[in-house]
Amino acid sequence: MALKIRLARGGAKKRPYYRIVVADSRMPRDGRFIEKIGTYNPMLPKDGERVTLDLEKAKAWIAKGAKPSDRVGRFIHQIEADAWAWEASNNPNKAKPGVKAQERAAEKAEKEAERKAAEEEAKAAAAAEAEAPAEEAPAEEAAAEEEKSE
Repeated sequence: MALKIRLARGGAKKRPYYRIVVADSRMPRDGRFIEKIGTYNPMLPKDGERVTLDLEKAKAWIAKGAKPSDRVGRFIHQIEADAWAWEASNNPNKAKPGVKAQERAAEKAEKEAERKAAEEEAKAAAAAEAEAPAEEAPAEEAAAEEEKSE
């Protein structure tokens, strides 16, 4: 049986309150637990008593093989650094987008490139048109003057 020391959520909607419990890792987050060893109230100010934890019980359960979750390990380490050597977790792939998001980004970049190419073509065509009428305009004016003089 794999034991975890973790948070079980309670409280009302948008007003969380957590119990620090020892539970079988296969049980639901808020489900059956073996023992309650503390509480965590994130609604209290940080300088107040947000975390209450029976450190002796936590040490006993760790000695029996229970592993604290990342958050509970951080709480234990803050209370007594010797009780649990907490290290920041490292997941370099967490920020990378998934396969579908990468495909969408590639499609978006492709469409953007097509749009820019169309804009460049339109600008080139507009520049060519701007140059062409400028050359033809004197000829048209000359033709208009000849008609007036006749």
